[in-house]
Amino acid sequence: MTTSHAPAPDELAELRQRYRLERERRVRPDGALQYRDTDAEFGYYAADPYAGEPAEREPLDDTVDVAVVGGGFGGILAGARLRQEGVRRVRVVEKGGDFGGTWYWNRYPGIHCDIEAHVYLPMLDETGYVPEWKYAPGEEIRRHAVRVAQQYDLYTDALFSTAVTSLTWDETTGTWLVATDRGDAFRATYVVTATGTLSEPKLPGIPGIEEFKGHTFHTSRWDYGYTGGTADGGLTGLAEKRVGVVGTGATGIQVIPMLAEDAGHVYVFQRTPSTVDVRDNRRTTAGDVGADRDGWARERRDNYLRIVSGESAGQDLVADRWTMSAGLLEKLLPSFRRQGDRTAFEAAYEAADAAKMNELRARVEETVTDPATAERLKPWYRYACKRPTFSDKYYPAFNRGNVTLVDTADTHGIERVTENGVVVGGTTYELDCLIFATGFSVGTSGIHSGKLPVHGRDGTQLLHAWARQGPRSVHGFTSNGFPNLIQMGSLQNASSVNFTHILDEQAVHAAALVAAAEAEGAVIEPPREAEDAWIAVLAEDAPDHEWFHAECTPGYYNREGRGRPNGPIAYPHGAFAFHALLKRWRTESIGEILRAGAPRQ
Repeated sequence: MTTSHAPAPDELAELRQRYRLERERRVRPDGALQYRDTDAEFGYYAADPYAGEPAEREPLDDTVDVAVVGGGFGGILAGARLRQEGVRRVRVVEKGGDFGGTWYWNRYPGIHCDIEAHVYLPMLDETGYVPEWKYAPGEEIRRHAVRVAQQYDLYTDALFSTAVTSLTWDETTGTWLVATDRGDAFRATYVVTATGTLSEPKLPGIPGIEEFKGHTFHTSRWDYGYTGGTADGGLTGLAEKRVGVVGTGATGIQVIPMLAEDAGHVYVFQRTPSTVDVRDNRRTTAGDVGADRDGWARERRDNYLRIVSGESAGQDLVADRWTMSAGLLEKLLPSFRRQGDRTAFEAAYEAADAAKMNELRARVEETVTDPATAERLKPWYRYACKRPTFSDKYYPAFNRGNVTLVDTADTHGIERVTENGVVVGGTTYELDCLIFATGFSVGTSGIHSGKLPVHGRDGTQLLHAWARQGPRSVHGFTSNGFPNLIQMGSLQNASSVNFTHILDEQAVHAAALVAAAEAEGAVIEPPREAEDAWIAVLAEDAPDHEWFHAECTPGYYNREGRGRPNGPIAYPHGAFAFHALLKRWRTESIGEILRAGAPRQ
């Protein structure tokens, strides 16, 4: 690898200009509207290819203690932590055919997690499991999700292949009425929503997409019946086939090398190249990670969170490209790194950013043999503009004779799809198969999109209330007017690149809220004054990152070029500090959001 160097001032000026030019090549006036949902006429892109036809069952009208909406890691962890608090009847409702969430849906060839498995997989201490790989394949992760659900008996009351269609608070009974698309209308004293930030597949709104006569699917619903093989490869059904892939983010980076091995020809349609850093995946043993010690997984996970949150941790236990580049995550994950002289900080930050990006562009040159292809694969933007990716197989795939990179930047994406191919720059690329590696509507849960209406006191709909006054909560979990409703997610709390750690801390908090309410015979509902106080905390030190994201190449981090506004969106001091704050609050102040409730029915 070419050694990166600190760029001179004139180099930085040239980089800024190049970044602006490359951004303008890709910005579209329709912004995020260039994508469409996988519903209505495109619903087949979101159909479940793994569960088969759901088994017939009678609709349920019973009562449970807690309804958990979503069976991904958020819902699983909420259920597990509730069980640890002694909650008896926990019902998880999941639209997929089993537990797993993103890892139930994503089973595409080459799938691995890009966070080290020993910190990504939750509850390793509790289950005694030690991951087999530094970066686990998708099936190992899915199996672990099932393992946790089984250990905490979450299958007993679970509903699969079922989507919650509405949540309605009943003041008379002090319960939530939970309605589903299977005709269920059951009640729950508490509701925990864990619908996730990677649950809604999205498609590019390319003209003519519905006219394509070849085979097509989304990577989150991989069609092995057509391609053959497994997530480990052997896609024999694609031999002699011309395959197009739309999308070169974290999914495309993993899928494309696998397709290159088996397809007749692969056309990669790229708008913006990702940064692709070293992966260095390998098998691991318990000794490698110190799994012979009690609490080893929590220690490792906390160490990782400290580092990527910008805090000192002494030893770096994970020591990968995430932790090595942690300082460059400041524009994504607010932390104390912003303290001190702002001008000096930004100058040092930009220089470090440029050095890292020069290193990543040099990696392209050193790996890809065709100069023209290498040039098109170089990322020209700042490091935090797009989620980093990691692979040791992606760039070598472009040295194969059966892989063609089609750059779509100058046409702002694919122009149109015809019956037999894709048109870019007036050239038609004839295809037998078109695969969309376009990911999910990141950060869009059913509640925030309006697909899952929530009606609280006096019939007030949560989304409508927030549309008038902005999101209001205490710590991102609870809101006035919506009793016993606990929301998990990334709004008004703290986030990190290792989101399962975030979800586990949120699950611990949610379970503690339920336990406190049960102990006091109370209802969980913060007064408006508590919401005001929390919003003031978020606003007081909210970082000014709007300018940075406004200059970024378009992507989901900046709403496809529309910017990422400042405001009371997230806790400004990082996830590690936020978790410590929650722990103190549970000890000292949890009573502030508990109020006397009606007698239980």
